[in-house]
Amino acid sequence: MLCKEQGITVLGLNAVFDILVIGKFNVLEIVQKVLHKDKSLENLGMLRNGGLLFRMTLLTSGGAGMLYVRWRIMGTGPPTFTEVDNPASFADSVLVRAINYNYYYSLNAWLLLCPWWLCFDWSMGCIPLIKSVRDWRVIAVAALWFCLIGLIFQALCSGDGHKRRILTLGLGFLVIPFLPASNLFFRVGFVVAERVLYLPSVGYCVLLTFGFGALSKHTRKKKFIAAVMLGIVLINMLRCVVRSGQWRSEEQLFRSALSVCPLNAKVHYNIGKNLADKGNQTAAIRYYREAVRLNPKYVHAMNNLGNILKERNELQEAEELLSLAVQIQPDFAAAWMNLGIVQNSLKRFEAAEQSYRTAIKHRRKYPDCYYNLGRLYADLNRHVDALNAWRNATVLKPEHSLAWNNMIILLDNTGNLAQAEAVGREALGLIPNDHSLMFSLANVLGKSQKYKESEALFLKAIKANPNTASYHGNLAVLYHRWGHLDLAKKHYEISLQLDPTAPGTKENYGLLRRKLEQMQKKDV
Repeated sequence: MLCKEQGITVLGLNAVFDILVIGKFNVLEIVQKVLHKDKSLENLGMLRNGGLLFRMTLLTSGGAGMLYVRWRIMGTGPPTFTEVDNPASFADSVLVRAINYNYYYSLNAWLLLCPWWLCFDWSMGCIPLIKSVRDWRVIAVAALWFCLIGLIFQALCSGDGHKRRILTLGLGFLVIPFLPASNLFFRVGFVVAERVLYLPSVGYCVLLTFGFGALSKHTRKKKFIAAVMLGIVLINMLRCVVRSGQWRSEEQLFRSALSVCPLNAKVHYNIGKNLADKGNQTAAIRYYREAVRLNPKYVHAMNNLGNILKERNELQEAEELLSLAVQIQPDFAAAWMNLGIVQNSLKRFEAAEQSYRTAIKHRRKYPDCYYNLGRLYADLNRHVDALNAWRNATVLKPEHSLAWNNMIILLDNTGNLAQAEAVGREALGLIPNDHSLMFSLANVLGKSQKYKESEALFLKAIKANPNTASYHGNLAVLYHRWGHLDLAKKHYEISLQLDPTAPGTKENYGLLRRKLEQMQKKDV
């Protein structure tokens, strides 16, 4: 129950099982006696003698205690949901809410009967609202209640006591675990969620088995009934295997939802995100655009689409999308930061700084935003502000390698070698295996003529990442200064093999070769 609120309903199931199976009570008989004020309520004596009343009290008090703990954990208040999570609960009309809630119940019942339409998310327009009783889907609501009323009537009024107990138990196991998801007691954050059918499926299995048993008693074709039952079990097993396979990867799971909920913006968003993570930006853009088309207020889709367009240098459209996202959701810190990055690229520095500051206002602990703010200040030659911003990033996230690296490079470029060395050593103390930090500190130590220590860091960085041309090129420069010309020649050549177009390395290599040629001539 501490993980999923449905857990509390197990106590209700215990109570139903205790009353109907262990106590063997006739619910209808008790109700009739209570209504007629019959003084011969022998069952009440059985409650006391059998300890049932004590067990019910124990279950009730235990459940109340756990609900109180859960309430305190949640901050003494319910979670907040948006209209896209559960549109029916935000409808103005009580009739519209009631009809749609009942339609959701019928959909859940259908998923138990025929688990073919399975989707990881049913929100965001997946199930359009029923706004009129003339909608044909009302038939599903009528069918659901026709079946339920029939089962309830049989459970209460049947002359067979065993049948009454089984049906009442099955209905209890079917309905009670579903109550937290019914929107009756509080608003839930979903339209349909397949996970909430896990416990109710126990009641469904009880009713289904009892139904097949009753049917086989009234027909001579017992083998046919058995074959149908076995077929249903096998079909459901096969469906389970297929669905489990779809859950093995995000791509399969998200794409399987397209055929069930093509109008769900979140499905298109998740496919787009999955494609973007795999580097397929062109396809990702298509799905993100569809998500925004289906839900014009989908700020997360706008943010991700804006990011991709920013990377493709389509800055104007990226700025428009991100501006719209923060207009729709003013406290969306990530969109404010990304908007600042785009504005910085467009050389709109004041607007970019304002966007970064707004992002930090809405999310105090935002190291990436401080890092980007530092880059902005570095571009404006506001070095002290840049260092302060990067320092804030590393305080909030000590393993923020880029912020540490930029601090070292800025101090190095401004001639503050001692301070750059101190920052570099501090960074490597926190992130000892980061090869980019080793490289930056090695450059500083080389300029400070600490050649041996610089060489060790360069070699360590190269061992961690041997295919980076600049690592070999800068180590060659160190050897060049140090006078180890053969080693310098070797690493210049390796660097040029990795990146033949590196202009600085080509020039230095040319100087070294001329120097080696002159030395050979002198020896001759």
